[in-house]
Amino acid sequence: MGIDVDIIFKIAGVGIVVAFLHTILDQVGKKEYAQWVTLLGFLYILFLVTSIVGDLFSKIKTVFLFQ
Repeated sequence: MGIDVDIIFKIAGVGIVVAFLHTILDQVGKKEYAQWVTLLGFLYILFLVTSIVGDLFSKIKTVFLFQ
């Protein structure tokens, strides 16, 4: 039962890229695009985390139902 560090690095990498793009777009004056980039990055991470939580619940279900 090791921790999947790859997922943590993926989330951190997306966060760094989104923060970088948001800063660049904000300084150029494209605030609307910066907000869209941030929103899309957030949604990507949200779907990634929901799939991880879904896998967790299926593993818990198999443990307690002995499947």
